[in-house]
Amino acid sequence: MATRKKAAPAAKVSKAAALREKDVAGLQTEIKDLQKAHFGLRMQKATQQLSNTSTLRVTRRDIARAKTILAQKQQETPAAK
Repeated sequence: MATRKKAAPAAKVSKAAALREKDVAGLQTEIKDLQKAHFGLRMQKATQQLSNTSTLRVTRRDIARAKTILAQKQQETPAAK
């Protein structure tokens, strides 16, 4: 039996790279949207309507990633002045 290798996706951009392209206001709105989505997922889990609980972990990490990049951008801004 011959095994087939999966082709690597061409120029896949990471989530962090996409977030770094946004400005501070864009990051703040992204964080708000992610927090709303996470709240909705938590409510679905509480009412046992959530079938894929791993999405909670993914959204929680996305929020942390966005907050980290926001903090980095806010530290860079005063240093430039």
